[in-house]
Amino acid sequence: MNELILIASLLVEFGLVLLAYRLFGKAGLYAMTVLCTVAANIEVMILVRAFGLDQTLGNILFACTFVITDILSENHGKDSANKAAKISIFVTAAFMLLTQSWLLYTPAAEDNVMDSVRVLFANTPRVMLSSLAVCAVTQLFDVWLYHKLWDFTTKKFGDSKKFLWLRNNTATLTSQLINAVLFTLGAFAGLYSAPVIVSIAASSYIIFAVTALLDTPVVYIARRMKEKYKLD
Repeated sequence: MNELILIASLLVEFGLVLLAYRLFGKAGLYAMTVLCTVAANIEVMILVRAFGLDQTLGNILFACTFVITDILSENHGKDSANKAAKISIFVTAAFMLLTQSWLLYTPAAEDNVMDSVRVLFANTPRVMLSSLAVCAVTQLFDVWLYHKLWDFTTKKFGDSKKFLWLRNNTATLTSQLINAVLFTLGAFAGLYSAPVIVSIAASSYIIFAVTALLDTPVVYIARRMKEKYKLD
């Protein structure tokens, strides 16, 4: 079931990104950046086993933020992509601040929720700080590398529309490798054994890599939508 749910989640989340873009243009992609960032930082606390590997949830949602920056890079330029990356960084910081403020309250005697909230967000500062640092590095790096590759292929072959698959996959696969290693070490070192840490990092990167390869058609579809519907 875990495998089927992960596959279904991938399809649904990619579909939501395209639907948001079709309905709202760039604003829809910025809204999805917020949704994916918040949901991923909650979901990442859950450890599951799928495809024979221990892995945290949230990987697909995190990967969706890279799909969004690639669509924005391709269709609206570097500044728009960097804006999405900065939104993700801001949302991560704001979410960490808000969730930790909830734990400062003294619950009423009749409350039956606070204990669950404390369990859920007890380790959030470390996870969120790791997410914040890694997000700042990898998303901005992804946008930078995407445009470096785009400039190179455009100058080399004289056509800015060619080699979308190359810049998309190279930038995402590289930045996701950095993401998987740095985030896993920052968030979970000392909480899990070394073999589990390696398994989490490996499984995270495998999911990121598969997602990166599968998201290329999504970027092509988004480029076609931009041309057909004049999205802005």
